[in-house]
Amino acid sequence: MTDIEIARNTKLEKIEEGAKKIGIDEEDIELYGKYKAKISNEVYNKNKEKKNGKLILVTAISPTPLGEGKTTISIAIADGLRKIGKNSILALREPSLGPVFGIKGGATGGGRVQVAPMEDINLHFTGDIHAITAANNLLSSMIDNHIYFGNELGFEKVVWKRCMDLNDRQLRKVETGLSGEKKIVPREDGFNITVASEIMAILCLSENLQDLKEKLGNIIVGFNKKNKPIYARDLKANGAMAVLLKDAIKPNLVQTLEHTPAIIHGGPFANIAHGCNSIIATRMALKLSDYVVTEAGFGADLGAEKFLDIKCRKAGLKPDAVVIVATIKAIKYHGGVEKEKIQEENIEGLEKGIANLYRHIENIKDKFGLNVIVALNKYTSDTEKEINWLKEKLNEKDVELSIVEGWEKGADGSVDIANKLVKLVERKEEFKFIYEDNDSIEDKIYKVVTKIYGAKGVIYSDEAKEQIKQIENLEYKNLPVCIAKTQYSFSDDPKNLRCDNEYDIHVRSVELKSGAGFIVVLAGKIMTMPGLPKVPAAESIDIDENGNIVGIF
Repeated sequence: MTDIEIARNTKLEKIEEGAKKIGIDEEDIELYGKYKAKISNEVYNKNKEKKNGKLILVTAISPTPLGEGKTTISIAIADGLRKIGKNSILALREPSLGPVFGIKGGATGGGRVQVAPMEDINLHFTGDIHAITAANNLLSSMIDNHIYFGNELGFEKVVWKRCMDLNDRQLRKVETGLSGEKKIVPREDGFNITVASEIMAILCLSENLQDLKEKLGNIIVGFNKKNKPIYARDLKANGAMAVLLKDAIKPNLVQTLEHTPAIIHGGPFANIAHGCNSIIATRMALKLSDYVVTEAGFGADLGAEKFLDIKCRKAGLKPDAVVIVATIKAIKYHGGVEKEKIQEENIEGLEKGIANLYRHIENIKDKFGLNVIVALNKYTSDTEKEINWLKEKLNEKDVELSIVEGWEKGADGSVDIANKLVKLVERKEEFKFIYEDNDSIEDKIYKVVTKIYGAKGVIYSDEAKEQIKQIENLEYKNLPVCIAKTQYSFSDDPKNLRCDNEYDIHVRSVELKSGAGFIVVLAGKIMTMPGLPKVPAAESIDIDENGNIVGIF
């Protein structure tokens, strides 16, 4: 059966039952049908004196076109912990419509380890991302309306972009104001995908509604003739934006196919944003369970680094253990094995490709000082010889390997990793950030680039140098950096998989996100508005005469 068929053939619990499992009263949830609900933010306040549970972060080796199954493993671990009698909660990001209709597909797991209802979660869900889109574009319209009616604030340059939650490369750069009306001045504009919007980051990094409103007001939307910043609060826009987001800031409660409670909230990409779910959702989950399983986007060089250096720094959190997801196929792919031959036994390919996994392990274990385990997402093509080879190599690094078969067997296939994690989270850690708050912007970038990416250094464009100077002059140099680069390589070249030779990271642009509280560093050719592939997934998605959706994966 396909993933969607498995999901449809599984009887779900009413969401009120899932809420009861984690101690949430019916009065504290708002129903969105039978199987989805919003959780009142009062739930955290009611439980804030409770001791936090253990936080397990799931990340992965550098992604490949084959798919590694990071979300699948996250769900399997949460189900596995429940299977062995532990009170676990899953805390994930919301999928974006861009990948759903693009090349990556949905983000609700697969096989017998899924979050449900999968069609709803992958599509409009509870409308959070649409609300973020609306708030973003409300701000855009208020900027242009202000300029139209006299430009009292003296806009000389507008830096705020519109957004939409779909991949559309045609909208990266656009000309607006071409109506010919006398008072409308045409200008160059552009769109980001919603999950790269600063408002998405703000929602995920806010502590409550008032904090959200304050952060929205701190967004820099443009500059005047004296090069002084103009903020969203100067336009009196942040109140109305907060109104649009009043429901979106509440976390969403759903369940896995084995009825493990799952809190899904926020969805920034990790290659172009900070790549993890909301602080509100994570903190709430930690108060409601003994074990929280969360994930960070793409490989550990992107998602995990940002989770640790941005989210943990701002929220005062740290993981008790980190799971690095790998597959035999992905390791061989990083070793240069062609996709057509990837299912054939190939120890030589593993030997060449394991350097990618080693580097991620070293980063998490040695650079951040955290407990690490490798989860092998097992495929039927994996041979016993290949698995034993990998186990021996990881033993040499003093890292355990757990073979996870959740896709096929559900919770029964993830009991091993659940038991190993229960032991691992009790080990002592010496967690440390890669850089300090008071480091210069260039030093922060350099430390991430050299320590985590393994690059020789950083090459800046003239534009990036000027932008850094401007940010420092505005006294925002103490903010963390959010480096946007390709997810496929440690370098900024997606084709450089092995990274055997010395390389630099090329920074072409640096953008201050004063509302979110970080600095975005655009490296290589990465775009904040992705495009669709030649054959997008949208071509296979359809609805039949009975209203059943097909083609979502």
